[in-house]
Amino acid sequence: MYRVLFDITFFFFVIVILLAIIQGLIIDAFGELRGQLEQVKEDMESQCFICGIGKDYFDKIPHGFDTHVLKEHDLANYLFFLMYLIDKPETDYTGQETYVFQHYQKRSWNFFPVGDCFRKQYENEIMPG
Repeated sequence: MYRVLFDITFFFFVIVILLAIIQGLIIDAFGELRGQLEQVKEDMESQCFICGIGKDYFDKIPHGFDTHVLKEHDLANYLFFLMYLIDKPETDYTGQETYVFQHYQKRSWNFFPVGDCFRKQYENEIMPG
Protein backbone atom coordinates (compact mmCIF):
# COMPACT_ATOMS: atom_id res chain seq x y z
CA MET A 1 0.00 0.00 0.00
CA TYR A 2 2.78 2.44 0.94
CA ARG A 3 4.69 1.50 -2.18
CA VAL A 4 1.70 2.37 -4.40
CA LEU A 5 1.16 5.66 -2.55
CA PHE A 6 4.88 6.49 -2.88
CA ASP A 7 4.89 5.66 -6.62
CA ILE A 8 1.81 7.76 -7.30
CA THR A 9 3.19 10.71 -5.30
CA PHE A 10 6.59 10.41 -6.97
CA PHE A 11 5.19 10.32 -10.50
CA PHE A 12 2.78 13.16 -9.71
CA PHE A 13 5.61 15.43 -8.52
CA VAL A 14 7.94 14.42 -11.32
CA ILE A 15 5.27 15.07 -13.94
CA VAL A 16 4.34 18.42 -12.36
CA ILE A 17 7.99 19.50 -12.21
CA LEU A 18 8.71 18.36 -15.77
CA LEU A 19 5.59 20.12 -17.07
CA ALA A 20 6.61 23.30 -15.25
CA ILE A 21 10.09 23.13 -16.79
CA ILE A 22 8.69 22.56 -20.28
CA GLN A 23 6.18 25.39 -19.89
CA GLY A 24 8.97 27.65 -18.65
CA LEU A 25 11.06 26.86 -21.71
CA ILE A 26 8.14 27.55 -24.04
CA ILE A 27 7.28 30.84 -22.35
CA ASP A 28 10.94 31.88 -22.41
CA ALA A 29 11.24 31.06 -26.12
CA PHE A 30 8.16 33.11 -26.98
CA GLY A 31 9.42 35.97 -24.82
CA GLU A 32 12.69 35.96 -26.74
CA LEU A 33 10.83 35.98 -30.07
CA ARG A 34 8.73 38.90 -28.86
CA GLY A 35 11.89 40.77 -27.93
CA GLN A 36 13.39 40.16 -31.36
CA LEU A 37 10.18 41.36 -33.04
CA GLU A 38 10.18 44.54 -30.98
CA GLN A 39 13.82 45.18 -31.91
CA VAL A 40 13.03 44.76 -35.61
CA LYS A 41 10.05 47.13 -35.32
CA GLU A 42 12.20 49.68 -33.52
CA ASP A 43 14.89 49.43 -36.21
CA MET A 44 12.33 49.83 -39.00
CA GLU A 45 10.94 52.96 -37.31
CA SER A 46 14.31 54.54 -36.58
CA GLN A 47 16.33 53.90 -39.75
CA CYS A 48 15.78 53.30 -43.45
CA PHE A 49 15.75 49.60 -44.36
CA ILE A 50 17.41 50.23 -47.73
CA CYS A 51 20.21 52.68 -46.91
CA GLY A 52 20.43 52.29 -43.14
CA ILE A 53 20.59 56.03 -42.49
CA GLY A 54 18.94 57.03 -39.22
CA LYS A 55 15.76 59.00 -38.72
CA ASP A 56 17.65 61.88 -37.10
CA TYR A 57 19.41 62.74 -40.36
CA PHE A 58 16.18 62.98 -42.39
CA ASP A 59 14.06 64.74 -39.80
CA LYS A 60 15.98 67.98 -40.23
CA ILE A 61 13.23 68.66 -42.77
CA PRO A 62 9.61 68.17 -41.60
CA HIS A 63 8.34 64.66 -42.48
CA GLY A 64 11.76 63.95 -43.97
CA PHE A 65 12.10 60.38 -42.75
CA ASP A 66 8.56 59.41 -43.74
CA THR A 67 9.00 60.93 -47.20
CA HIS A 68 12.34 59.18 -47.63
CA VAL A 69 11.04 55.75 -46.59
CA LEU A 70 7.75 55.98 -48.50
CA LYS A 71 8.95 57.64 -51.72
CA GLU A 72 12.72 57.62 -52.17
CA HIS A 73 13.57 54.19 -50.71
CA ASP A 74 10.27 52.34 -50.78
CA LEU A 75 10.97 48.67 -50.06
CA ALA A 76 8.10 47.63 -52.33
CA ASN A 77 9.77 49.31 -55.31
CA TYR A 78 12.94 47.30 -54.77
CA LEU A 79 10.94 44.08 -54.51
CA PHE A 80 8.93 44.95 -57.64
CA PHE A 81 12.16 45.66 -59.50
CA LEU A 82 13.61 42.28 -58.50
CA MET A 83 10.41 40.52 -59.58
CA TYR A 84 10.56 42.44 -62.86
CA LEU A 85 14.12 41.19 -63.41
CA ILE A 86 13.18 37.62 -62.57
CA ASP A 87 10.32 37.66 -65.10
CA LYS A 88 12.26 39.49 -67.83
CA PRO A 89 14.39 37.45 -70.28
CA GLU A 90 18.08 37.86 -69.47
CA THR A 91 18.87 38.71 -73.09
CA ASP A 92 16.77 41.90 -72.77
CA TYR A 93 18.60 43.29 -69.71
CA THR A 94 20.28 46.69 -69.76
CA GLY A 95 23.72 47.05 -68.17
CA GLN A 96 22.30 48.17 -64.83
CA GLU A 97 19.73 45.37 -64.80
CA THR A 98 22.46 42.81 -65.53
CA TYR A 99 24.54 44.19 -62.66
CA VAL A 100 21.65 43.98 -60.19
CA PHE A 101 20.52 40.54 -61.36
CA GLN A 102 24.04 39.11 -61.09
CA HIS A 103 24.26 40.35 -57.50
CA TYR A 104 20.80 38.95 -56.79
CA GLN A 105 21.79 35.51 -58.11
CA LYS A 106 24.84 35.50 -55.83
CA ARG A 107 22.59 36.58 -52.92
CA SER A 108 24.79 39.64 -52.60
CA TRP A 109 22.97 42.84 -51.70
CA ASN A 110 25.81 45.17 -52.69
CA PHE A 111 23.56 46.93 -55.19
CA PHE A 112 21.58 48.47 -52.32
CA PRO A 113 22.67 52.06 -51.65
CA VAL A 114 23.84 51.40 -48.09
CA GLY A 115 24.72 54.66 -46.36
CA ASP A 116 23.79 56.75 -49.39
CA CYS A 117 20.76 58.47 -50.87
CA PHE A 118 19.97 61.36 -53.21
CA ARG A 119 19.26 63.69 -50.31
CA LYS A 120 22.73 63.05 -48.93
CA GLN A 121 24.35 63.53 -52.34
CA TYR A 122 22.58 66.86 -52.89
CA GLU A 123 22.59 67.95 -49.28
CA ASN A 124 24.00 71.40 -49.97
CA GLU A 125 21.27 72.19 -52.50
CA ILE A 126 18.37 70.88 -50.40
CA MET A 127 19.34 72.14 -46.95
CA PRO A 128 19.24 75.90 -46.48
CA GLY A 129 22.46 77.50 -45.53
